[in-house]
Amino acid sequence: MKILVTGFEPFGGMGLNPTEAILKDIGKEEFEGAEIYTVLLPVNYDECAEKIIGEIERISPDAVISCGLYAGRTAITPERIGINMKDTMGEDPIADNRGIKPIDERINPEGPDGLFSTLPNRQITYNLLKRGIPSFISNTAGTFICNNTLYAVLDYIRRNDLSIIAGFIHFPASTAMAVEKQTLPSLPHQTMVEGLKIIIETVIDDRKRK
Repeated sequence: MKILVTGFEPFGGMGLNPTEAILKDIGKEEFEGAEIYTVLLPVNYDECAEKIIGEIERISPDAVISCGLYAGRTAITPERIGINMKDTMGEDPIADNRGIKPIDERINPEGPDGLFSTLPNRQITYNLLKRGIPSFISNTAGTFICNNTLYAVLDYIRRNDLSIIAGFIHFPASTAMAVEKQTLPSLPHQTMVEGLKIIIETVIDDRKRK
């Protein structure tokens, strides 16, 4: 079994993105019954999708687990759905790392309005909670780069009728980030690495049962 795991570079003026550090550590781990491939994605609209789709074509994975930062959340949150929208005009407008700020743009003008994650999200949250790691299923991945990546991957799988399962997991800020902003909800780096290990193990077990 091949599993592609992705994270993101820093963005929005932040010097850190915890998913970059998590990605480095998870790449050193071994999982019974699976090969893990990792790739760091740019925080740029559409380029994020192009890079991950290129890796999917190169690796032909059985599962894709994309990871991103959602600063302000208090838990590890699998995303239920990706929506066909790029928009930066929310409560906290932010450009991508090239300065691009789309407004009300569809990711695929001919694609469905939304596509659901095919990861075992409910079991992921159960397993994280059983291990003492806060988790819940989120019903919005926003309209920034994380959602762009989630929707584009699911749409690529749909258009090509592939058997790959895929989804997106948001992680809170790391404790290192909270040193700079003390009121920012955070989890320790090692807790998030353990959380990603549990997520990968859950995906492996789910695929074995099927």
